[in-house]
Amino acid sequence: MPRLLIASNNPDKVAEFRDLLAGSGWDVIAPADLGLALEVAETGASYAENARTKAEAFRDASGLAALADDSGLEVDALGGEPGPLHHVRGWDGRDQADRIRILLDALRDVPPGRRSARFRAAIVVALPDGRLLQSEGACEGEIALQPAGSNGFGYDPVFLVPGEGRTMAELSAAEKNRVSHRAAAAAALRPRLRALAAAGP
Repeated sequence: MPRLLIASNNPDKVAEFRDLLAGSGWDVIAPADLGLALEVAETGASYAENARTKAEAFRDASGLAALADDSGLEVDALGGEPGPLHHVRGWDGRDQADRIRILLDALRDVPPGRRSARFRAAIVVALPDGRLLQSEGACEGEIALQPAGSNGFGYDPVFLVPGEGRTMAELSAAEKNRVSHRAAAAAALRPRLRALAAAGP
């Protein structure tokens, strides 16, 4: 079974991709499994650009196929921010709780019903032969008035999922993997990964 390196040092994200890519024909591994410690700056102007930069860096460092994603939150009332350039536009707080506080402060005068937002994700797989696979996904929702839930990561505690009445962080892993932006992008990618695995080296 070919190995697919997840280009992330976040164990929660690696676990999520293991679930999302189950049955793809690939052995999903983490950088820690290889003793690989690599930090890649996200300086691109788009999610796809950031994902490609990370995937290529991890592929080059390991010699393996590497999958990277970049995702972000886009809030309509904030003109699409934080967005892919969050790291250069003042959205990066000390930690995730601080980033959530910054977001809720920015929306303090925006009432429910006008807090529409989406999570958007781009996934890029950099193959050892230089080929790239890419997919994208999105999940529409609304920003809650306060955080709720302890599952997930990032802005999950304040992202209300349509029809659920719960935040992304209140969903189980299985529920999240049916509706998330990353799930949509992974679902689009899975058939191509399966075909590559079946074709062999």
